[in-house]
Amino acid sequence: MVTEMITVKLEGKFLADIDTVVKKSGYQNRTEFIRNALREKVEEARIKEAMIEISHLKGAAKKKTSTREYERMREKAFKAISKQIK
Repeated sequence: MVTEMITVKLEGKFLADIDTVVKKSGYQNRTEFIRNALREKVEEARIKEAMIEISHLKGAAKKKTSTREYERMREKAFKAISKQIK
C-alpha cells in the first residue's frame, strides 16, 4: 500500500492530549494513533450512511413480517453491511 504524507497543524494543548493518549493506550507513535482515529471515523461514517439507507426501508414491506423473519433479515443485512465496511 502506498502512503502519502500530509501536514496537519494542531494546537500545543491538543497535541499534548494526543501524546498522553498515545502513551497510555500503547500506540507506537502519534502517526499510528492518528491513522487509527481516522479509520474509526471513516468506519463510523459508513455505518451511519448504511443505517440511514436501512431506515428508509422501514415500513416499505407490503406484507407483515414475523419477529423471527425480521431477526433473520436483520442479521443478513448487518452481515452485508459489515462486508461493505471492510
